Amino acid sequence: MIKIVAKNYVKPECLQAFKDTAKELIDKSRAEEGNIFYTLNVSKNDPNTLVFIENWKDQDAINFHNKTDHFTSIVPKLHEMCNSEGSVELFDEI
Repeated sequence: MIKIVAKNYVKPECLQAFKDTAKELIDKSRAEEGNIFYTLNVSKNDPNTLVFIENWKDQDAINFHNKTDHFTSIVPKLHEMCNSEGSVELFDEI
């Protein structure tokens, strides 16, 4: 299994719109065959730092996910709501 942690630094004025837009991405991603979980989380230290934490069956599932219509259309919209570039890190479960 592979975990993804994708950190986003959201503009304060876009916070609710980011959450609303992310909901469709979350719902559709959870329905994908290789998805184990897909959540959006808020930092306890900074309410404008939102992190997607995902768990995927394998790299093939991630590759499929990254090519879906919902991913390719929604993620650019989310990036527009951020005030700086976030980060994406993949982890193997031990």
